[in-house]
Amino acid sequence: MTPEGVVMRFGKFYGEFSRLGEYGGSLFLLAARWAVAVGFTEAAHLKWEAIDATAEWFGVLGYPFPLFTAYLVSSIEVTGVVLLALGLLTRLIAVPLMVIMVTAILTVHLPNGFECSKNGFEIPLYYFIFLGLFLSHGPGKYSLDHLIFKGN
Repeated sequence: MTPEGVVMRFGKFYGEFSRLGEYGGSLFLLAARWAVAVGFTEAAHLKWEAIDATAEWFGVLGYPFPLFTAYLVSSIEVTGVVLLALGLLTRLIAVPLMVIMVTAILTVHLPNGFECSKNGFEIPLYYFIFLGLFLSHGPGKYSLDHLIFKGN
């Protein structure tokens, strides 16, 4: 077989392999949405449980209007948990959650380096990347967005 023939055969194989791999895309998007939602659940719960302490911490970090910001961030996170789990308004909720992640990285985690074991920016960066995927690719077929908005 000629080198061109090998390349052609591999190209056909890879094309078929890629097509078959697309079947799992929505399932992995569902799993990713749920994983991110679970990750935000504890953070949102802790902020709400101690909203005054959260506001005080936000003040120390230099956030403007710390009590308002604490309520805003906590509300966005709680809303995000529900919407991501359901796959509803996924692209819309991804944006404010991405802003929260960038803010957390820059104001809390960046000075600690990358490693999550040292409270570094590893986990918030992963959340940011996942949220970016939800923003750019949507929630997948297993979502209320797909059901309501016909896949848009």
